[in-house]
Amino acid sequence: MAGNQARTRRNADALTQARRASDRGRYGRLSRERVLASALELVDRDGLSALSMRRLGAELGVEAMALYRYAAGKDALLDGLVEALHLELEERLAADTAAVDDWRAELGRIARATYDVCLAHPQVVPLLSTRMLAVPLARRPLATLRHHERVIALLEEAGLDADRSATVFRAFTAWVLGYVSVELQAMVDNPEEPDPAFRLGLHHMPPQELPRLRATAPALAEPGGPEGLVAGLDALLDRFTGDA
Repeated sequence: MAGNQARTRRNADALTQARRASDRGRYGRLSRERVLASALELVDRDGLSALSMRRLGAELGVEAMALYRYAAGKDALLDGLVEALHLELEERLAADTAAVDDWRAELGRIARATYDVCLAHPQVVPLLSTRMLAVPLARRPLATLRHHERVIALLEEAGLDADRSATVFRAFTAWVLGYVSVELQAMVDNPEEPDPAFRLGLHHMPPQELPRLRATAPALAEPGGPEGLVAGLDALLDRFTGDA
């Protein structure tokens, strides 16, 4: 009897140790922050299609099962990437100590910081839209909700009521995400080709059917930059807020 109890205790101790060791990765014990940082690095390097629990586990030096205490599955990892981008946005805004004049200037600062974060992680940008289609508002990552709260608080500061704040919030979100998506759209057909027309592959576009698009494509291929983002935002705010 005593021998059986001793073996049972040894087996239990071994199982506990195995569980504790299961999330010790190549660089030490895991944490949610490390898991999300590694997922972001993987996607930045190899694209969204490369992300899986198995692949991420291999990156961290653990079994895929060890990740489930930090992310319940692939969808949770995708939401975690959105969270990681908003956390980086918060960090950039906190590090930017430049004074702003008013609520409009602060919205411009947020838009520029969002632009910078998105261009630093272009592979993750589609998730900023697609996860909003899949995840109800209340279930989005807290960092994402804090971003929403920050923007709505600025609109409230501008004197807008709840209905107008909602309208401008939608317009602000649509403009920033849409602008960034256009900035990141694929334009180059042959990166090795020095001639702009062949670089963009304009010879693939029928000139009789698409003369204006062919003529405009070189200009579309040039990034508008944060200046274009803020200029458009100012025009949008003029349209929706009037004298507010």
